[in-house]
Amino acid sequence: MLMIHIKKYYETITSHEIPTKRYNSLHISPVHIHKNKKCHKDAILALGDEIVTHLQSTQMVPVGYATETASEKVAAEH
Repeated sequence: MLMIHIKKYYETITSHEIPTKRYNSLHISPVHIHKNKKCHKDAILALGDEIVTHLQSTQMVPVGYATETASEKVAAEH
């Protein structure tokens, strides 16, 4: 389910659709509980590969880290 959320989130914030031809051809989704573990594993790996391939093919602006904007504060849940 997480991979589907990652795909949808990326598509929402960038307005670019991630082509998932291989994943779609497997005809399996996280809610198909009657499918076996291997089918789900193959689907997750296919979807992950297609997401990574798409991200590698797009020209994304790298995000740098600047120490002057870093905070010493650490969030902690009480």
